[in-house]
Amino acid sequence: MILKKLVAGLIGILILAGAQTVGAQNVNQKKNSPRQVYGVAFYNLENLFDTINNNGKYDLEFSPQGKNKWDGYKYWSKIKNLSYAISQLKTKRTPEGPAIIGVSEIENITVLQDLVKAKDIADRNFRIVHHDSPDRRGVDVGLLYDPKQFRLINVTNHYLHIPQLPDFRTRDQMCVFGLLGGQRVGVIVNHWPSRRGGDKQSSWLREAAAELSKHIADSLTNLYPDCGIIVMGDLNDDPNNKSCAEVLGAKKKISQVKVGGFFNPFWQKLDDGIGSYIYRGGWDLFDQIIVGYNLLPDGKSRLVYDGALVWNSLPFLLQTDGQYKGYPFRTFSGGVWTNGYSDHLPTEIFLTFK
Repeated sequence: MILKKLVAGLIGILILAGAQTVGAQNVNQKKNSPRQVYGVAFYNLENLFDTINNNGKYDLEFSPQGKNKWDGYKYWSKIKNLSYAISQLKTKRTPEGPAIIGVSEIENITVLQDLVKAKDIADRNFRIVHHDSPDRRGVDVGLLYDPKQFRLINVTNHYLHIPQLPDFRTRDQMCVFGLLGGQRVGVIVNHWPSRRGGDKQSSWLREAAAELSKHIADSLTNLYPDCGIIVMGDLNDDPNNKSCAEVLGAKKKISQVKVGGFFNPFWQKLDDGIGSYIYRGGWDLFDQIIVGYNLLPDGKSRLVYDGALVWNSLPFLLQTDGQYKGYPFRTFSGGVWTNGYSDHLPTEIFLTFK
């Protein structure tokens, strides 16, 4: 039933994209050669809430009256910090920064509008893709994109239904479909269910989320056999956990990936001791960007995977002293406002145009 609904929702992409894609590709052919390298990033923005309590007890802590005393000064400080962090996600190959940035733990579209207008990234003219999810805390996923590098065609949002838990509510999965370098790309942005209650006790929920992501990817590939698929997000699991490695089937090595499969470039990084989130002194790599077969050397897209990184080289994103030295520099620590960035580090992959 879920797959049928997904296919029905994605059929709309076929109708809309069929006309738009051809036109966009013709335009690209008339211009100079497209950019050679495109960055695709993900960043958990750690409770980017405004100061208005519009979700009862779930939103109270991020209001002036709540325990965090979340007022305008703290809010705008966080906006400034995050915009600066995003402005620094640049490499020699991508001097303008990422073409696409998936985000999570955002309260609404307003906070993203404030973020993209902030001084440090205002000149990027990021466009916003957002959808209000049924999550009880009121947090959503979203996506920012550079219109000079990515052309949006369509968006579908997918509800994670758990039959055994009819009242279960979590973040919807957002499938953003468009043209990157003139090539069809589908980006599935996720924030899978948390580990609340314990890793083993809750793993089946993330496995259900992984199954949904795979259905979305398979449905889109059935419509467009040459479409490059990217599954990104805070998955609340590591690359070697069952949800990623078995249900989604994301492999550790490119040579292991078969047609329709996935490669997880962050698996080896975790093995090398690199993480994006730290818990009780141990690094996890929950913030992953998983690459579909078509974006690998033998795939059908002209965009090809060409490296990945965890942004742990930016010293301001890490705590510099004290008990938590070397940890991600978060907004609150021990209930005290620290004026940091996020408890997660951003991650990024690079795609080279053949």
